[in-house]
Amino acid sequence: IIDPRENIVIHCEAKGKPHPSFSWTRNGMHFDMDKDPKVLMKPRSGTLVMDISGGERAEAYEGVYQCSAHNELGTAVSNSIIIRQSRSPLWSKERISPIVAQKGQSLILHCRPPAGLPPPIIFWMDNNFQRLPQSRRVSQALNGDLYFSNVQPEDSRSDYICYARFPHTQTIQQKQPISVRVLDSELDSLNDTLADYFNDTDLFSDKPAEERAPVFMVPSESVSSKMVLRGEVLEMECVADGLPTPAVSWVKRNGEIPSGRASFLNFDKTLRITDVSEADAGEYRCIAKNRHGSVHHNIRVTVNAAPYWISAPRNLVLAPKEMGIITCRAAGHPKPSIRWLVNGLPIEDAPKDPSRRVEGDTLIFSEVQTGSSAVYQCNASNQYGYLLSNAFVNVLGERIRNKKHVCSRENNNHIYLEVKEPTRILRPPEYRVVQRNRDVVFECKAKHDPSLVPTMTWLKDDGELPDDERFRVDSDSLTITDVTESDAGTYTCIMNTTLDQDSASAQLTVVEQPGAPTDLELTDPGARSVQLTWTPGDEHNSPIKKFLIQYEDALHQSGVWHNLTEVPGTKTTAHLKLSPYVHYSFRVLALNNVGFSRPSMPSLQYRTSPAAPDENPTEVKGHGTEHNNLVITWKPLMPLQANGPGLQYKVMWRQQDMEKDWMSVSVANVSKFVVSGTPTFVPYEVLVQTLNDYGPGPKPSAVIGYSGEDFPSAAPGDVRVLVLNSTLAEVRWSPISPESVRGRLQGYKVHYHRERSLHRHNSHHGKHRTEIFSPNKTSGKLPDLLPYSVYSLEVMAFNGRGEGPSSALQRFETPEGVPGAPSFFKVSALDLDSLTLEWGPPHERNGRLSGYTFKYQTGEKTCAADLGLLEELDLPSNQSSFTLHNLLHSTRYKFYISARTQRGVGPALTEEAVTVLDRAPPVAPAFGNVSSSVSEDGALISWEYWGPEKHLYVEYIIDKSKNPAYWHKEKVNGSQFHVLKGLKKGLAYKVRVVAQGHDDQAVHHSEELLVKVPAMVSPQVDIATQGWFIGLMSAIALLILILLIICFIKRNKGGKYPVKEKEDAHGDPEIQPMKEDDITFGEYSDEDHKPLKGSRTPSSGSVKRDGSDDSLVDSGDTQFNEDGSFIGQYSGRSDKEATPPSLVNAMNSFV
Repeated sequence: IIDPRENIVIHCEAKGKPHPSFSWTRNGMHFDMDKDPKVLMKPRSGTLVMDISGGERAEAYEGVYQCSAHNELGTAVSNSIIIRQSRSPLWSKERISPIVAQKGQSLILHCRPPAGLPPPIIFWMDNNFQRLPQSRRVSQALNGDLYFSNVQPEDSRSDYICYARFPHTQTIQQKQPISVRVLDSELDSLNDTLADYFNDTDLFSDKPAEERAPVFMVPSESVSSKMVLRGEVLEMECVADGLPTPAVSWVKRNGEIPSGRASFLNFDKTLRITDVSEADAGEYRCIAKNRHGSVHHNIRVTVNAAPYWISAPRNLVLAPKEMGIITCRAAGHPKPSIRWLVNGLPIEDAPKDPSRRVEGDTLIFSEVQTGSSAVYQCNASNQYGYLLSNAFVNVLGERIRNKKHVCSRENNNHIYLEVKEPTRILRPPEYRVVQRNRDVVFECKAKHDPSLVPTMTWLKDDGELPDDERFRVDSDSLTITDVTESDAGTYTCIMNTTLDQDSASAQLTVVEQPGAPTDLELTDPGARSVQLTWTPGDEHNSPIKKFLIQYEDALHQSGVWHNLTEVPGTKTTAHLKLSPYVHYSFRVLALNNVGFSRPSMPSLQYRTSPAAPDENPTEVKGHGTEHNNLVITWKPLMPLQANGPGLQYKVMWRQQDMEKDWMSVSVANVSKFVVSGTPTFVPYEVLVQTLNDYGPGPKPSAVIGYSGEDFPSAAPGDVRVLVLNSTLAEVRWSPISPESVRGRLQGYKVHYHRERSLHRHNSHHGKHRTEIFSPNKTSGKLPDLLPYSVYSLEVMAFNGRGEGPSSALQRFETPEGVPGAPSFFKVSALDLDSLTLEWGPPHERNGRLSGYTFKYQTGEKTCAADLGLLEELDLPSNQSSFTLHNLLHSTRYKFYISARTQRGVGPALTEEAVTVLDRAPPVAPAFGNVSSSVSEDGALISWEYWGPEKHLYVEYIIDKSKNPAYWHKEKVNGSQFHVLKGLKKGLAYKVRVVAQGHDDQAVHHSEELLVKVPAMVSPQVDIATQGWFIGLMSAIALLILILLIICFIKRNKGGKYPVKEKEDAHGDPEIQPMKEDDITFGEYSDEDHKPLKGSRTPSSGSVKRDGSDDSLVDSGDTQFNEDGSFIGQYSGRSDKEATPPSLVNAMNSFV
């Protein structure tokens, strides 16, 4: 909006290389500036200047302007710019009459300013330009009018002046002054003093006003609605009349008034909310209250939105053959439509480019070519506005690679320039709408130079993410679990490197089921209708699609709710069609894309008056259950269909074409009536009519029903049987007369069974069988008969009541047939070249057996190509076994046997057998001399084998194994011994040798050996060669030498031992052993000198001295152990002194 007194300046700036040139359009047409000397464009700029200082009219330049900047690489386009001249029109001339009002009455002083551009600012002042005082009782409304909730004498004045200030022109216009006089009710002779004055005065009342409850002056209707755009300011007001002055308050139904953006103005009469969002939609209620009562008014607020960016397109730099995308995501309500342009032209009208394609809000480039650079425009628009954004796609002359460039100067300083791949987000996060308590994932996949270390950062509403474990950041995504309402907002992912960064944003909207409707009111009551009004609950960011109205009938079915009707989500009222005699309660449920809301609270009960029924029962039928009755049934009415108390059913019937008068009866609480004493199976006309205490229902339509049937009274006649073959026969009969049917003929039944077989060996009875034929048939076939048998049959008619009498019994015989298979077939081996076969006659001979057909051939059971020539033999019927001689040794044979009668050969039984089967031939054993030995290399198994088979195996298993059937098997390579390796030490094994035939079956096996593997198998070691033993013996020898030296020393000091005296006194001294608790050597006794146990006396009886007094063998007994060791001892005393212990005895004890 421009001031007509100033020049018009429209700015347009752009940059590019080469520098762009500019052009303009006006109202969609090219604007030629050269034709108007008053219009100039600034140098190197697109800014227009329109000089209207010379008196040119600004209206001539009004219109819609758009700037374009272009160079050889593309064209960028600006938003549309609307030029309008500001206007400040004068007030129209009018004559305003003085106003006289009684004290306490409400009053409105209208301003009605002239329409300006932009709209003027309104305020009330007096002649002295002083603002008129305002209060809770007197206030200015949003439209500029001055409201008095009740006037008081101090309101009397003659200079109520409304002023309008037009901001662009800075001019003020005023309305003619308004005179108001307030009359006090205590004044006397009012009519006399004011009679003349009233002739030219607007008198509001001639009686003083009394105190009263509040009534709204603004808004005037009972329910109002208001639409506001997202981001704008929402203002709602409520002005109430009342005495004393009412107080006004505000609440939001099913929600909270936003404290940070809401303010209460004009003494709480105005609620103002700034920066409106979708969450501000809903139901607001203003309440006016004084001591006489209260009144409320509901304002339903809907929030729409002009388009706003979720992800605006960004410039894109591509090398040849590269791919990339431009996204253009905008939100709004209604949802904006996306339109693409290239260089200012619609993309569908631009030259075709195979490297680009449009997919909704995304422009995809692939395999771009040099020279395809352009500027792309994205236009997002709905009915409330539009967005336009430019994005330059620059296709380089050659593909950028990481390169290093070296610049040299004369002083040999080098500067290195390294070119990196730019950081780009390839898959930005997308707009998400998610239900409360669900999970949501934002993806953000980016591309960066491999040599740079990237860092991904997420923001919410341009701030840090909440410190909440529900937010999980991964390498290329953000996950929010268990989403709440507070999680709604804008999420931005930022990919940073040390050189550059890229970012993208997406909106999260949290939705859930709508809030339950409230304030159900019933209006416009009628006999069979009522108007239902309600207040919707919070939409929770998902528009309500429809409302479901349900009802409860407290009179007939209390506690059960039924669906009544549905209305679109844009309506809050419904005209309901009702039924008589119902106690209705209503409730409403809202449905959005998430689901149904909770039901509203039930409405007040609405009772409809009773009336006569509107409809009769359905599904009326008549049929008989006995031969002399008629049962009339119907589907009863639902309680809602009764229309009144005393619901009954009037049942009427008469015999068709036989009776003129109707028989009738009235019944209640039943759905059938039985008419007795009727003729058998005759047609009746039946009527059922509804009636209640207020009259009958509509006239019903008659239906035809039949009384009950009786059993047929006659049997079919002339029954004949024609045997077609051994398993099929045909029966024929004559139908019964219609009089004999006594009902509706449903068909004929043939009961038949097999009485016996004609063979003496098989005479058991067969089960009874039945074939059913349609009523128009007089013949039928009996399938699946057994040959060579006697059958009997009966034919009878049947109707709905049952079967009639049977025809005379008919017997027939079936001829011989092919016999069944023999009852059993087995083969047993007699010797190496003979097999015996045994079989039994068939269970089903189906005639006289004439013999058996026997066939056999050689061959493997798995290969039909290896079968030999088939031999065939005919055997008599009384034979049940047969022996085949001179068969091939160790050969498999296949045998077939089948029985035959005169009609042919029956199915065959098949068996297979081998001439050597499950036993060895009656010859010497195939294995002998089986033995084993265990060494470090394993267990050596050896044997002798005399059989013809070439395949030998050694099998073994752990003794007492848990799985005795599983033997390990190792093949023998043509020898008569085998080494088993890998046997576990300390275990025992059972081992056997097996010979297998060509069919992998064991033909021979040896006796089982028990082989024990010792826990440790080691070679025998000679202890005398062990170092430890040699060292021990050396130590002992050294100890003995030391002891001998000590004994010689002591002996030299103590003189000679009296050995001879002792020998003379005691011919056989005994050496005393050591005491058990003494650690010294034992002593010789003076009294007893007996030989040492186990000692041996030399053959000479004594050892002679060699002349040395110190000799150990001077006298006494010298003894040797069995191993030849010296154990001789000295005995005797000298001067009561014990002799030293024997060194040899000591040595023997030590060893």
